[in-house]
Amino acid sequence: MVSWSDFDSIKKKMKFVKPLNLYQDLQKLRAVDRGRFLGLDVGDKYVGLAVSDFDNKVASPLSVLVRKKNNIGLMALDFEHLISKLSLSAFVVGYPYINMQKNSQNAIHVKGFVDDLCNTGKLEDVKYTLWNECYTTKNVELLLKPLNLHPVEAKTSSDKFAAVAILQAYLDFVNRYAVTEQSQ
Repeated sequence: MVSWSDFDSIKKKMKFVKPLNLYQDLQKLRAVDRGRFLGLDVGDKYVGLAVSDFDNKVASPLSVLVRKKNNIGLMALDFEHLISKLSLSAFVVGYPYINMQKNSQNAIHVKGFVDDLCNTGKLEDVKYTLWNECYTTKNVELLLKPLNLHPVEAKTSSDKFAAVAILQAYLDFVNRYAVTEQSQ
């Protein structure tokens, strides 16, 4: 089972925050200071990106970054630019909680990406959380299949829309939680 303490080493650089706490911390800020969320679908070759609206209710596709072992520094610079340009407050990273196995190949892959990003030292104050992304890419691929896209376009589109699915699931959850809290 995945434990939040598994990410203690990451906390020192980027700041890991549990999903609900991340949203609650953001809600404590003034509306103009809240910012938006960036959703990430981490794949072998691409990282799909999605961004929330300013009310943090709706996720939209943004772009896809090419991922290589030697370009993590460039990706960190891209993230710095996006944080500034889009008024981002935190990242929601898709994490495969398949059967709650923290050592699945995909889970190790995502943790490695986050570790590498943290080790660049460029995103020191960025908060992030992990959100269950099981089967998001497969579901998006099934939706895109009838469009008969070129293989490269299909792959980048599936990564981008998987990021939308991850971020939207997170937004739906935290907004539902906020409504429940207000009604009590």
